[in-house]
Amino acid sequence: MSKSLKRVQAHMAELGLVCEIMHVTVPTNTAQQAADAIGCELDQIVKSVIFRGEQSMQAILFLTAGGNRVDVSAASKLAGELLGKADADLVRAQTGFAIGGVAPIGHLNPIRAFIDPRLMAFPQIWAAAGTPHHMFDIAPELLVEKTGAIVAAFTE
Repeated sequence: MSKSLKRVQAHMAELGLVCEIMHVTVPTNTAQQAADAIGCELDQIVKSVIFRGEQSMQAILFLTAGGNRVDVSAASKLAGELLGKADADLVRAQTGFAIGGVAPIGHLNPIRAFIDPRLMAFPQIWAAAGTPHHMFDIAPELLVEKTGAIVAAFTE
């Protein structure tokens, strides 16, 4: 079992979360592939999109519905600073995850997070569990509570 998956499971236990972690054996390189693998709607897939704050040089997490795209201008306004592309090294150093498996919980360091209101329309959503091959389900309200993410519009 990967260190990232173990860290997510440990953080779930610390938070008192009981979530099903599903091992996905088919490619999930896109949100649509993940939705097809899970058997849910595209917008029930949580995309963890990380930007770099241009002033703070910190990773900032945007939890986005599968069918939506982050509007960088709107996201920058929410973050209070210009946002730039977070490279793989920054993502790994600040979150502990590789791109493609970034979970909304279990980060190595605290991270500011925002969540797409579209995700709040579902009773259950699915997010990466630390690897590109593991996903977990959670109620969106519970995800907001446990991550401290701010529900705000930032998509195109």
